[in-house]
Amino acid sequence: MKSTAQKTQRLAVCGIMIALSVVLSIIKVFALPFGGSVTLFSMVPIMLTGFLYGTGYGILCGFINGIFQCILGISSSGALAGLSFMSAALMICLDYFIAFSAVGTAGIFKKHITKPAASLCVGSVFASFLRFVTHTVSGVILYGSYAEYFFSQEGFFSWGETILSRYSGITLSLIYSLIYNASYMLPEAVLSAVACMAIISVKPVVNTFEKYKQ
Repeated sequence: MKSTAQKTQRLAVCGIMIALSVVLSIIKVFALPFGGSVTLFSMVPIMLTGFLYGTGYGILCGFINGIFQCILGISSSGALAGLSFMSAALMICLDYFIAFSAVGTAGIFKKHITKPAASLCVGSVFASFLRFVTHTVSGVILYGSYAEYFFSQEGFFSWGETILSRYSGITLSLIYSLIYNASYMLPEAVLSAVACMAIISVKPVVNTFEKYKQ
């Protein structure tokens, strides 16, 4: 059983990590025109929380972070513009609540991979992949109609035309969503994994993780 002091400490750390994640999400390396951006390690605090305290705490912190991200996203970019009530509700659930909750699963391999660095690195990649999958599903359902315009832009040259000539319907929407979301989630995942590896290599941090190892 955890003491009241331990529970209070955990709640305080979780609050700090959520706040840090929100602040870091505002610092964008680059942003895409229709949503999605590479941020300055904004997923790392939630990943560390999930690794330190377990997936339950991680998912909860990710969910709360998702609420803040939803507020920031809607207020700054008008993400709900043009969407029906049901589509807007689905977008909020997928792109914010579920996607950011998934980031908290970074500690899922802690009991199976004994080395903290390897466990956190694999966990961060896994958590990033779950978020990517969620955004991809949202893209197919809600934004698949943008696929033809996306591949007909001049920047795609001949291979954009090739995709349009070969694929249509749900397949085209899936290809579009995969490429669009991978364009920011892949570098975001790499940056997060590198940051997690760097943090976990610091001896005091390792000692802290071992202290709270579940």
